[in-house]
Amino acid sequence: MDFNDTPEQAAFRGEVRAWLADNAEPRKDRPSVSRRLDAEEGLILAKKWQNVKAEAGYACRHWPVEHGGQGRPMIETIIYDQEEASFDVPTGFFGIGLGMCGPIMAKYATEEQQARYIPPMIRGQEVWCQLFSEPAAGSDVAGLRTRCHRDGDDWVVNGQKVWTSGAHYSDYGILVARHDSSLPKHKGLTFFFIDMKSPGIDIKPIKQINGGSNFNEVFFTNVRVPDSQRLGAIGEGWQVAIATLMNERLAVGDAPPPDFREVMKLAASCLLDGKPALEDSAVREKIADWYVESMGMKHTKARTLTALSQGRIPGPENSIGKVISASKLQNVSSFGADLMDMGGVVTDPSLMPAAALFQQSYLYSPGLRIAGGTDEILRNIIAERVLGLPGEIRVDRDVPYSDIPTGS
Repeated sequence: MDFNDTPEQAAFRGEVRAWLADNAEPRKDRPSVSRRLDAEEGLILAKKWQNVKAEAGYACRHWPVEHGGQGRPMIETIIYDQEEASFDVPTGFFGIGLGMCGPIMAKYATEEQQARYIPPMIRGQEVWCQLFSEPAAGSDVAGLRTRCHRDGDDWVVNGQKVWTSGAHYSDYGILVARHDSSLPKHKGLTFFFIDMKSPGIDIKPIKQINGGSNFNEVFFTNVRVPDSQRLGAIGEGWQVAIATLMNERLAVGDAPPPDFREVMKLAASCLLDGKPALEDSAVREKIADWYVESMGMKHTKARTLTALSQGRIPGPENSIGKVISASKLQNVSSFGADLMDMGGVVTDPSLMPAAALFQQSYLYSPGLRIAGGTDEILRNIIAERVLGLPGEIRVDRDVPYSDIPTGS
């Protein structure tokens, strides 16, 4: 593991810092611009910022030049993202497209399709979503029920997806559906990319407990998808989905603040038994535990960054980051809200310490333990594919999907 930048990487980091200082405002102790705006306003600003980044050569820098990137090592994209995190810029709308959809299009789409769809994705002109999860097949993606059948040069899709982030403002999406129920569930799947404005697609935002509507139900009624928009061979949907999910582990592995630093600042300002909570030994012990976890996460991620800087592709060990950080965020958020006593239920940013960051994250953090793979699924991946432990017994592995008992 190498914790330090090479001379070339250090020079690039300095270049990025200078460019960001000239084009963006440093992040301050207030809600980010993305949290201060509604989704429509935020998307407009995010598209503008993404295009500015692309014009300057900092968006998806590691992607091929013919796709709109710079053909540079991926570590330069990581360095840019690290530095951008210190600035108050609108983000959050392109993570799925650039982190998952783009790489899978680059791997499976035709050259003509790559030239058409990838550059607008990088410039923020078109937004993409991922259509995997279903009401009856959340953690078990291979158990999905959305079906498709071939009709001439088209496929006709019927079914439902759920928890689709950003579907209501997306232009395109990637979709996995079942084309043959007589095959085992992992073998009867086919993968597509689709136009989200296609006739027969009905998108219904889901109202969340924190007041937002970032997730959606998506219904498909006789939606026609050209066979030319199939990614991979017929029946290879599971393999394409797994390749997508490996990119997802890297794209969504980190949880946002608050972390131990924010807890320390809050504990210094909150009173406990008439004294600053930071003087309480139990509070300090909690903060110490989260500090240790954060340093473990930092060093684990350093292995990934080392692999990227050496031109290697990280593997399933990226699941470690999410399974730790998501649960830590939930615990930190709950603890911070508790420190505020009865004020912990107040979510008005203008009234509460840290602009109600702890309250807001307490409401959305449980979802991060589900999105991108549940804790249980990630622990299985770590156990089987990282530690080499025996796999779980899967009695339905070779059973035709149509013979697997399901609820009515």
